[in-house]
Amino acid sequence: MTGSATRSEDRLSFTDQAMFLGLRATGQEAVMQCVWIYERPIDYDGVRRFYEGIGHGVFGRRIERSPLPFGRHRWVSAPGPQAELDIARPRSRGELGAWVDERAAMPLDPEHGPGWHMGVLPMTDGSTAICLVGSHCLGDGGGGILTILNAVYGNKTDFNHPAPLTRTRWRAVRSDLGETLRGVPEVARTVVGAAKLARRRRGDISRSGAARPRQVSGADDRVYMPAVTAYINAEDWGLRAKTLGGNSYSLVAGVAARLAAAMGRVRDEDGAVTLNIPQNDRTLDCVDTRANAVLLVNVAIDPETVTTDLSGARAAIKAGLATARDVPDETLQLLPLTPFIPKRVVRKMADMVFGFAADRPVSCSNMGEVPAAVALADGTEADYLYFRGIDRYATRGALEQRRGLLTVVACQVDAKVSLSIVAYEPGSENSTPWLYELVANTLADFELTGVIE
Repeated sequence: MTGSATRSEDRLSFTDQAMFLGLRATGQEAVMQCVWIYERPIDYDGVRRFYEGIGHGVFGRRIERSPLPFGRHRWVSAPGPQAELDIARPRSRGELGAWVDERAAMPLDPEHGPGWHMGVLPMTDGSTAICLVGSHCLGDGGGGILTILNAVYGNKTDFNHPAPLTRTRWRAVRSDLGETLRGVPEVARTVVGAAKLARRRRGDISRSGAARPRQVSGADDRVYMPAVTAYINAEDWGLRAKTLGGNSYSLVAGVAARLAAAMGRVRDEDGAVTLNIPQNDRTLDCVDTRANAVLLVNVAIDPETVTTDLSGARAAIKAGLATARDVPDETLQLLPLTPFIPKRVVRKMADMVFGFAADRPVSCSNMGEVPAAVALADGTEADYLYFRGIDRYATRGALEQRRGLLTVVACQVDAKVSLSIVAYEPGSENSTPWLYELVANTLADFELTGVIE
């Protein structure tokens, strides 16, 4: 990732700008977390070296807005730590989950900083946790893993974005206006395509609006969603997937579908579960400055059959991935309109694209087997490691509007598979014990056991 960055690489992709505009319009910010758990004290010198290295790659930058309301935003360089390494006062092991939630809720700002932060929790039983949190506006899971690996290896790789405020306001206005004018033909074609798409999807739009629940009391109240992580022996996991006629990816999808069914997150028309499965699309053989470089695969899974046969889920995922690569979602053709989208329509567009209200989708991300070096936060291997995605600030009204939420992130590091689950079901207890039992019962449905915390 070294070398001179081109002008186009300094501009945010349309997808990244859409995510940033969504953050500013709704206040809902997706963040990614990586948590290392050591069953012993850590090497603080090693952690500080690691911490210094994290502030490079996708985390070594910020967003600088165009001075034009319809201009393209740009990346600017912000290398190194953007906040102090936070070493907390010792707490009990039972408070680990609450501390991780608190870290996720701490302020982040991909424009003004800090865009990421890291903390350490010494625990009274002698164990230690490390938590890294970064804005999804800066990077996705693939970019985060690359940044972690580079920090472990001591590689300070950057994109060579310009320093903040390098351009004078007049120069920025002139440059961005020129780019906008050059893009007018593409925007005009997109407007025509958008009109055709809107006519074809009238039913989706009305269905999204009709599916919204009535207003609830305390809609603006902040909600802390329960989250648990299950650790399963990788050999047991692989054997079970093979026995059921699937693979690791279809087993993750099966677990997610079964959890969704237990929460009532199924489609009204056929009882299937809609999974949104991101697939890495990051380019490694050249400079890829995108924060979010994924293909979104939409798959319908029958939750009633996955505990005895994963072949259907495996085939559906394979077909969905082929479709996503060969026949891109037509809504992606609207991305050139991103800089012109009024704030008031951002949430409506999300409903239409992701079917938040109508299909009750489940976010199901499998990061696969990642290099064991990601576990070396202090230079030695952590006993446990997991990744998760979560909204930094969620309100009761937003969650009710989406008819709840379920996010599953899977990752294999060495001999352990981790499943990180975040869930919210309107009308349910929505507590950690509630989710713990739900996850334990789901694993039992697949004849799997593991450590859940």
